[in-house]
Amino acid sequence: MTDLTRLTIAEARTKLAAKEITAVELTEAYLGAIEAANEAINAYVVVTPEKAREMAKASDARIAAGKAGALEGIPLGIKDLFATEGVHTQACSHILDGFKPRYESTVTQNLWNDGAVMLGKLNMDEFAMGSSNETSYYGVVKNPWRANGSNLDLVPGGSSGGSAAAVAAFLCAGATATDTGGSIRQPAAFTGTVGIKPTYGRCSRWGTVAFASSLDQAGPIARDVRDAAILLKSMASVDAKDTTSVDLPVPDYEASLGQSLKGMRIGIPKEYRVDGMPEEIETLWQQGIAWLRDAGAEIVDISLPHTKYALPAYYIVAPAEASSNLARYDGVRYGLRVDGKDIADMYEKTRAAGFGTEVKRRIMIGTYVLSAGYYDAYYLQAQKVRTLIKRDFELAFHAGVDAILTPATPSSAFGIADEDLASDPVKMYLNDIFTVTVNMAGLPGIAVPAGLDHKGLPLGLQLIGKPFEEETLFKTAHVIEQAAGRFTPAKWW
Repeated sequence: MTDLTRLTIAEARTKLAAKEITAVELTEAYLGAIEAANEAINAYVVVTPEKAREMAKASDARIAAGKAGALEGIPLGIKDLFATEGVHTQACSHILDGFKPRYESTVTQNLWNDGAVMLGKLNMDEFAMGSSNETSYYGVVKNPWRANGSNLDLVPGGSSGGSAAAVAAFLCAGATATDTGGSIRQPAAFTGTVGIKPTYGRCSRWGTVAFASSLDQAGPIARDVRDAAILLKSMASVDAKDTTSVDLPVPDYEASLGQSLKGMRIGIPKEYRVDGMPEEIETLWQQGIAWLRDAGAEIVDISLPHTKYALPAYYIVAPAEASSNLARYDGVRYGLRVDGKDIADMYEKTRAAGFGTEVKRRIMIGTYVLSAGYYDAYYLQAQKVRTLIKRDFELAFHAGVDAILTPATPSSAFGIADEDLASDPVKMYLNDIFTVTVNMAGLPGIAVPAGLDHKGLPLGLQLIGKPFEEETLFKTAHVIEQAAGRFTPAKWW
């Protein structure tokens, strides 16, 4: 039998339905792969083998009874930001030590309702703050990819680094992830996987640990475009517990794959040609343009003039919301508690011991920009810029553009503990340069693998769509995927 972990979700679904394999066999194959590889890659912070076997057994029973759900028997990894009832949920932070929620996030509940199997919780940057998965309390995740002829460990991107690495290394069939400024699309690009950030409001945020509430959105990371479409169909829903979720029917995203691009207009924003961008990224972008043109799409040059302000505005809005959201972690009700001489001392000691350096940095920036005398100068100003960024996209779409094609990242994956980036947080933040605009405008964006650089590392292209038109992104990304082919890392772990 072929290695079951190599099956895509679509292929596994077919074999399960035909009773060629069982959900228990598939789950055991993944549990074996995790046991063999996780020490090297560190994608999982908790593995839940008993729960997985129990869920797989129930799936086999439902398949036998003819009551299979859309994801029946498919083993998934869950980012440590999603609350999973009775299972470790800590946003990979020390401050949530020992926290096991008594409730399930809406997104994961939707997946379980469709028959999916939980393998465990995936590593991530602490509170989703990071672009390299180096800020996790549980240590760095290693990218399954390595440069040709090199043993240097590379980052998988962040914050959903565990999700991307687990999918790329065949340690789950697909994974949940979240995207606040690029945390799905950047790691997907770094690992040769597909990641979609849906429109803000497409998936419920209830039961997902909050970073920046007006930017956060859940989405899947998968091995190909079809799998991402299958997962998003199950993850998305309206939810009375999240008033920002939108009451719109969830389409059958998979049905959009293979549709013609004839008559589509693809926008190419000139502002995404940034100074110092590697030649390979530009070449890849041109290749993507050629593929879409060959598929019948019309290519049009567009301008998104406020793009240059997106990153600074994002790094005001996101930390401001984070400082507010993270105020609840005080050692009183749950998580870590460091005793002090009085309650104020206990708060201070708990937060000092519980939060990592990057989280502290963002809380302090956020508290500063929200403080009296600075609120108008920074936060209010950033919100005005955000409105202008959104307006840029609206004007482009109003002028007849159906989707926008850009690079996903300014480079391929970089080394762990890269001195240049470690000493300068702003350089690290520049990894989000192509992705943050999408969050600021609340739009959907997908990263799809499009080629390898001269080192043999994956590079991705990004497609940005109109609100709630994820089908257009899946259809267009599928064309790029068909032209580019699939990419898998050479096994070293």
